[in-house]
Amino acid sequence: MNPTVETVTSRIRERSAATRARYLAQIERLAGRRRGVERMGCANVAHAFAAMPANDKLRIVAEKAPHLAVVTAYNDMLSAHQPYERYPALIRDEAARRGATVQVAGGVPAMCDGVTQGLPGMELSLFSRDTIAMGTAVALSHDVFDAALLLGICDKIVPGLLIGALHFGHLPCVFVPAGPMGSGLSNGEKAKVRELYAQGKVGREELLAAESAAYHGAGTCTFYGTANSNQMLLEAMGLHVPGAAFVHPAETLRDELTRSAVASALAITAKARYTPIGHLVDERSIVNAMLALLATGGSTNHLIHWVAVARSAGILIDWSDFSELSAVTPLLARVYPNGSADVNQFQARAGVCDPRAAGRRPDA
Repeated sequence: MNPTVETVTSRIRERSAATRARYLAQIERLAGRRRGVERMGCANVAHAFAAMPANDKLRIVAEKAPHLAVVTAYNDMLSAHQPYERYPALIRDEAARRGATVQVAGGVPAMCDGVTQGLPGMELSLFSRDTIAMGTAVALSHDVFDAALLLGICDKIVPGLLIGALHFGHLPCVFVPAGPMGSGLSNGEKAKVRELYAQGKVGREELLAAESAAYHGAGTCTFYGTANSNQMLLEAMGLHVPGAAFVHPAETLRDELTRSAVASALAITAKARYTPIGHLVDERSIVNAMLALLATGGSTNHLIHWVAVARSAGILIDWSDFSELSAVTPLLARVYPNGSADVNQFQARAGVCDPRAAGRRPDA
């Protein structure tokens, strides 16, 4: 290991010793309880599963089947989140095939900074992260779940979901992305039209046509902003199925990866491989995320978000840690706005971890 990386990681561990110990003690206390249906009152249990099919109730209560929560940031205002509309049905189908049950535990708000940029709505953007964290905690507070699948991609949504999930650190959790939209009008061409518009050489009609050619379908925007940086960091932390970040929403592989997320959540729920999110997110995975951000030239917004994420797991980091790691981390990729390529071109060169390039199934 690079000596600076080792030094920074050790310093974070020492700095966080007291807060991390308190956090882990809380996880152990929650993990040591009986399952929700066994410790809750009968009226509570009846309310929790009232709307479920009778055979699913039997599975949960009598057969003690694993029960998964879905916390979704679905809306069709965000192009990146529009594909999530059909994910609960896909997740339920895969869970049923594997003898498990699923409930959508709750939804959280998700706003698009691209829509609100320069307008009054943008004033709510950073605040929305904490609202999402609270919404995630409200969803999981029903406390009948054995694991959780978290559906979110964009700027404040992933940090909010992660912060909220870490407050239920005894639960195994897997994030489920939906992938980027296809490449449209190139960043260079888009910038040229914007420049011409600023000079008064083309009108609003031409500008709107160019913008609509750049942002044109379901999926994340293809530049390497906060949304796609979120996906990079989650992969570095082991919170995704490997290779899930940048596969297009319409590819067959995307559905396979989503099904594999269900399999992964169930695998780490089993006693033999029990891996709650509060154990997985430690100082090493936080440093992994920081290094992945620096090595790929990702969004500097994460200097704010990851301090908060780490603190939710009892880990204390600051900007001096980022600075020291930056000094020894080479830049390995140039993705727009740090270069001319978009995330689809990055993915075409194997991206973070392309399961096809590795010649294996995504759940292998």
